[in-house]
Amino acid sequence: MTGQHPWRPTRRRLTDSLTAALAPVAAFSVALGALTTWVNTGNAGSPPRVSVTDGRVWTSLGDTPDTSAYFRITNSGGADDRLLKVTSSAVVGTPALYGHRMLTDNTATDQEIDSIAAPAGKTVAMSPGTYNVTLRADKGWRVGDLVPFTLHFQREGRIDVLAVVQRPGTVGS
Repeated sequence: MTGQHPWRPTRRRLTDSLTAALAPVAAFSVALGALTTWVNTGNAGSPPRVSVTDGRVWTSLGDTPDTSAYFRITNSGGADDRLLKVTSSAVVGTPALYGHRMLTDNTATDQEIDSIAAPAGKTVAMSPGTYNVTLRADKGWRVGDLVPFTLHFQREGRIDVLAVVQRPGTVGS
């Protein structure tokens, strides 16, 4: 065994070993602290919590059978959701989602859309200038009547709500 030196813990070797071990421990501690903060603020794994209020549906004008319904969609949860469709046993046919879109020269149009976003922590107030549900009005509806609707969300599922029949242009319910 001539020429071989036994391994001895020198100050430099101990410092290098400690530094190498400290880096992953520090990274783990920072990550754990960040995750703990995220969980304690209620954001970790929080599902969407969607509520639907202020349902209103307008009476139709003249001989036009089509009208619009509006709802206030609030997502108080920590994850986004989407309104996929609206159904009602009280209307003929299938209601459709429409979005208001500005065109050139200060003109606008409504066009059928596939869904409406319900962002986490936000409220979407449907109105003639944003979104609506286009449907065929029942000729027997009178101001003050209640019409049942079911809103179908991607994650939250089905939410049943009543909409009050109002004259067109009436704000709120």
